[in-house]
Amino acid sequence: MTQAVAPRVTRQTVGALADGAFKVLLAAVCVVGAAPLGRLLGTPTWLMVASGVALLIGGGFEIGYTRSRSMRTYTRLMIAYDAGWVSTALAGLLMAWQGSGAGGEVWMGYQAIAPLVFAALLVAAAPTQRAPGTRGDTSVRHLDTP
Repeated sequence: MTQAVAPRVTRQTVGALADGAFKVLLAAVCVVGAAPLGRLLGTPTWLMVASGVALLIGGGFEIGYTRSRSMRTYTRLMIAYDAGWVSTALAGLLMAWQGSGAGGEVWMGYQAIAPLVFAALLVAAAPTQRAPGTRGDTSVRHLDTP
């Protein structure tokens, strides 16, 4: 009788799942609070909703691909995404301090585009290599081969 081996959950896996869950939560906030948040940030409601939908898609893909993509790929994508997030947040804040009303649009524009790019890169990344005999292995072994 064969025993099923549960996949090992690492801190990196938990981190990737948490990052995806945060995007989904932020998506809900953007969609549900589109009008008041849009007024607060100086952005149109449609941009808030579009950002929410993009975040939902990005977070969903991030959660869904956790088992089939390497954590190295996830880590690189999350670092790039978060670096852009911080950069556009700082740019938006700087614009707001200088009296420009476009700071919120810059930041929410990033939220509308970056999660979709993240999801596309995640889908395009090579799948994780699995050891023979583990769950998900699709190779066929014949009895006459060693």
